Amino acid sequence: MGMTRYEKLAVSLPSRVAEGARRAVRAGRAPSLSAYVAKALDEKAAVDDLATLLDRMLAESGGPLTAAETKAADRALGVAKRPVAKRTR
Repeated sequence: MGMTRYEKLAVSLPSRVAEGARRAVRAGRAPSLSAYVAKALDEKAAVDDLATLLDRMLAESGGPLTAAETKAADRALGVAKRPVAKRTR
C-alpha cells in the first residue's frame, strides 16, 4: 500500500458553507478544514459512482420500473404507501 498523495487546491465556497465546515471542525467532527472538505468530496464521489452504477443497471434491465411494477414491488415487500398530506395555509 502506498502513501496517500495530496494536492493543494484553491476553491471558492459560499460563506454559509465555509462557516458550516469551520463549525464542524470546532465541534471536533473533523481534525481540519482540509480533512472536512476531503471527506465531503469523497462521499460525493461515492454517491455519484452509485448513481452511475444504478443508471447502468437500469439501462441493462430495460429502464426504470413502471408505476405498475413499482406497485407490485411495494405489495411484495409489504411497503404501504402513505397518503400525501394536504398542505393547509
